Order: sequence, then C-alpha cells, then structure tokens
Amino acid sequence: MLVPVDPQDKKDAIVEIRAGTGGDEASIFAGDLFRMYSKFAENKGWKIEINRFTEGTSGGYKEIVFTLRGDGVYGIMKYESGVHRVQRVPQTETQGRVHTSAATVAVLPEAEEFDIEIKPEDIRKDTYCSSGPGGQSVNTTYSAIRLTHIPTGIVVTCQDEKSQLKNLDKAMSELRTRLYHIEYQKYLDKIASKRRTMVSTGDRSAKIRTYNYPQGRVTDHRINLTLYNLQSILNGDIQELIDKLQMAENAERLKESEI
Repeated sequence: MLVPVDPQDKKDAIVEIRAGTGGDEASIFAGDLFRMYSKFAENKGWKIEINRFTEGTSGGYKEIVFTLRGDGVYGIMKYESGVHRVQRVPQTETQGRVHTSAATVAVLPEAEEFDIEIKPEDIRKDTYCSSGPGGQSVNTTYSAIRLTHIPTGIVVTCQDEKSQLKNLDKAMSELRTRLYHIEYQKYLDKIASKRRTMVSTGDRSAKIRTYNYPQGRVTDHRINLTLYNLQSILNGDIQELIDKLQMAENAERLKESEI
C-alpha cells in the first residue's frame, strides 16, 4: 500500500516470444513458453489474441506475438521480460546429452489511441495474401496487412484474421504499442539508472530464468529463487514466481523511498 502503483500496470499487454540460441530446440522451447502463458492466462480468465507467428521446423515457434486482455495484465506479466533458458536433452539428441537453449520474452504495455499520435502520412500500408504452413495460400483475398512506420522503420504485420479491416486494427494496435514502448523504455531506463538493481525494468537481454529438466527445477536469477516444481510451472502455475518478484520489487522501492 505504501508503494505507488505504476499507471502502466492496469493496461493489457502485447507479448512477443522469440526463439534464441539452440536452433530447433529453441523454437520448441518458445512453444513451451507460449503454452505456459496460455495456461496461466486461462486460469486468470484473460483473453488471448494471436497477432502473428512463424512456426519452427520441428515444432514450436521461431516467433509468436500475442495480446493478453484482462484485469491488470501488464502489472503481472512485466516480470516475464528477458531471456529464458532451458537445460534438457533435446528430442533430436541421440547421445542423451543435456543442451542449453534460450528464448527471449518481451512484454509491452498495450498503447491506447490517446497514448501515442501516429500521423497517417508516416505510415506505408501494404496488403498481401495470407499464407499458411508450407507456404500454401490460406485465402485468395488480400487480407494480410503490413504497416511500415517511415520515421522509425518499424514494420508490423498481421494475417491472423480473414478480414482486412480486423487485421489493420490489430496491426495499428501493435504499431502504436511499439512506438509507445520506445518512449516507455526511455522512462524505464531513467528509473533503472537511479537504482542498482531492478526486478521488472532490467536489461531486456539479461538472463532471468533457467528451466532445468534433469533436476526438475526452475531458478529465477533476479531474486535467487529456486523451485522444484518444473512441470507445474510449465503448466501455467507461475503465480508464486510472480508474487515473489513483486515482493522483491516492492521491498526495493520502499527502501529507495526511505533514502
């Protein structure tokens, strides 16, 4: 109650999971993370909207971007931003050796229309046919949308919906969020520069968590917390991790306010 609430916390969130180092195994792990967040969102009663995805060659995703809608989504999900690492024997490994792979998670507060102004002349809009796995055309209408924001070079695509208008709405929402995030990141950097450690606004390229299959453990490196319930966490039971991260951040902010 003593810690001021970040006004961003009540917003919906756009989540982006990308396979990192580890080839096919990294894509499979990105798929595992998406499943974990989907189950968590389901338990919370949140709504999931998939914006776009690129499937991995052996399963999972090279990249998947989705929106989570619900009560205070960003305030909960912001702790998931960073590099997630998995240690396990890949399905493709014949020798039974443990490999380390990684996937990156970025959680952005979804921008409202009044948060950021986009000039129509700054956007180039392209339409094209949606394509499915294997490159076959899903539909023959030009319903997929690609938006390019000329001043920043940001490109957003959406082909999830059959309607061009719905895809345009989703693409505009993501573009707004990405532009807003540039400004928001400056704000986060300003905060982070004032404190030595920061649980939820640290370096996005920092390794935040390891999922170790042989030992059945999950370790969050920001707060040195290890839990031996890997399977239930991967099944969406991440509330305990988030609660501990929130407590650590609140304690840190309280200490700061006393200085």
